[in-house]
Amino acid sequence: MKRELNNGPIVQKEKDTVTEMIRLYCIKKHHHQQRLCKDCQDLQDYALKRLSLCQFGESKTACSNCSVHCYKPEYRQKIKSVMRFSGPRMLLYHPVYAVKHLLNK
Repeated sequence: MKRELNNGPIVQKEKDTVTEMIRLYCIKKHHHQQRLCKDCQDLQDYALKRLSLCQFGESKTACSNCSVHCYKPEYRQKIKSVMRFSGPRMLLYHPVYAVKHLLNK
């Protein structure tokens, strides 16, 4: 049985936020301007896939508050690094995303 993908507004907002966080990380850490490096593109694809398949769907909270760890350990470490780096900088570069994300916690 195939699960339906989550494409609602809350999940889409989370996808937009994580995309911007990964993009900011890649620009600042890997110095890629036009497109993501291979590793960051892989992480973004994985993160968007996990959000699309999230069992909580539109009732989800921020992933940091989730009781279910749906990321593989290697990707969990990568996304934690991205969030640790990009989180504080989001207030400067993308304040709307940052405030919405903080309100979701």
